[in-house]
Amino acid sequence: MGNVNLKINGLDVSAPAGSTILEAARAAGIKIPTLCFLKDINEIGACRMCIVEVKGARNLVAACVHPVNEGMEVRTNTPELIEARRRTLKLILSDHDKKCLSCVRSGKCELQELCQELGVEDENYFEGVKNEYELDTSAPHMVRDNNKCILCRRCSAVCEKSQAVAVIGPNNRGFATFIGSAFDMGLGETSCVNCGQCIAACPTGALYEKDFNDEVLKVIADPSKHVVVQPAPSVRAALGEEFGYPMGTDVEGKMAAALRRIGFDKVFDTDFSADLTIMEEAHEFLDRVKNGGVLPLMTSCSPGWVKYCEHYYPDLIDNLSSCKSPQQMFGAVAKTYYAEKMGLDPKDVVCVSVMPCTAKKFELGRDDQNAGGVPDVDISITTRELARLIRKCGIDFRSLPDEGFDDPMGESTGAGVIFGATGGVMEAALRTAVETLTGEELENVEFTDVRGTDGIKEATYHVAGMDVNVAVASGLSNAREVMERVRSGEANYHFIEIMGCPGGCVNGGGQPQVHADVRNFTDVRAIRAKVLYDNDAAKTLRKSHENPSIKKLYDEYLGEPGSEKAHHILHTTYVKRTIN
Repeated sequence: MGNVNLKINGLDVSAPAGSTILEAARAAGIKIPTLCFLKDINEIGACRMCIVEVKGARNLVAACVHPVNEGMEVRTNTPELIEARRRTLKLILSDHDKKCLSCVRSGKCELQELCQELGVEDENYFEGVKNEYELDTSAPHMVRDNNKCILCRRCSAVCEKSQAVAVIGPNNRGFATFIGSAFDMGLGETSCVNCGQCIAACPTGALYEKDFNDEVLKVIADPSKHVVVQPAPSVRAALGEEFGYPMGTDVEGKMAAALRRIGFDKVFDTDFSADLTIMEEAHEFLDRVKNGGVLPLMTSCSPGWVKYCEHYYPDLIDNLSSCKSPQQMFGAVAKTYYAEKMGLDPKDVVCVSVMPCTAKKFELGRDDQNAGGVPDVDISITTRELARLIRKCGIDFRSLPDEGFDDPMGESTGAGVIFGATGGVMEAALRTAVETLTGEELENVEFTDVRGTDGIKEATYHVAGMDVNVAVASGLSNAREVMERVRSGEANYHFIEIMGCPGGCVNGGGQPQVHADVRNFTDVRAIRAKVLYDNDAAKTLRKSHENPSIKKLYDEYLGEPGSEKAHHILHTTYVKRTIN
């Protein structure tokens, strides 16, 4: 389509035809403030923070939706524009709970940042009626505080467009408008899948995960409890952002050191149980292929996806792998095998997980997640919660030395670490399944066809005389598209990996908040995923079945993948749910 030429603040700018003023300005190094805008998700020009002057236009225009034209002249920073933005902020604050000191988003709140930049102070600019709302704490994973909502609609757009769930949206009209669910249901009463993508999208403290750090410190302080911790693969790819490291910094060593200083008795790694998941899942896949089982087999690592399937595709539940997620497998092994080896009563072992995912908080309470007669995992905190816990405990994260994980559940392969990226579970499973089917060692373990941040990826591999058709989807709107193909019989897949969050766990709802100005113009998913692939490439062992600790676990305790004992401890069941 070519480029168009325009002027922005007197600067000559060339931008692709069809782009917006906001995009053209950004490419020229000029920031135009936004609050409601999320690229490709919420482009509605509603908040009016991005208004600019266009020569010849009768009114101010919203830069996020106004296209560039040849010869256009734009001003973004006149005194009149700045005053108009200040007035908008004052109107927002007039119906906003300004308890910034105690807000979980203080210092990372986009509204707060704009107020600071434009000199809008915490004052009652407009006296009058103020809306007051009760907190919605009905969901197991999060809290909704509409007293801090600015009606930007980013949360409802993500819920509908990215996640195909659409259980929240604007209710009522005018000054009475609020974001909520149909019929004023609490979020926990709906078919919400607990993914937390609404939290990641929210610019303020209106949405936040339920914090369990006090419970973590309480069990650590109890001398009768043996407390173990397991951080997920993608936590190490993002935690550093909370402490000033550039996005894409691997902080695995400092993370392990910090967890040890918090006071955990053992610092293990969910990568270990990711390898274990592959052993069981690959065996399950091969068993279904050889013995006429239900195909395609669909992965079950993502609890948000599993709940989505239970609500929206209950007729395809039998396609789900019966494997527990790595989080739950780890807890199950910790309270059986590990407890037995250490001479501990499972009731005295407390398993804490650190996850990029808010849906893991829901997963703890699912049925059939208690292999040792007690809950497999007791507490799950997000990457954000861990960062707050580190600060609460007075740990200087940046000064920590790099430390390793404890044995025996801290050893992992490259296959385990790539679980955090979309396509990672599929690639890890293929590394083991192909070697098992062919009986030959893979020369190249990298299945690049299933890598990348595309929402849907497909590939066919010719293995041991048969074509294996695979699909990978991330983000539940993409999952829906794949499931419709399966349901209609249009697609002939053998194996499907689905991650609930777009881009996989690296972009989970519990990861560090990313300012919309960064998210709109940077591929956060790819940057974080690169950490995991680099970690994989640096490993000596890159296939789950090569993990010595996993081999030992089967030799000493489980027998073999898919054994009766392994099935009892490492597998689970699902339920058909209604849509609310």
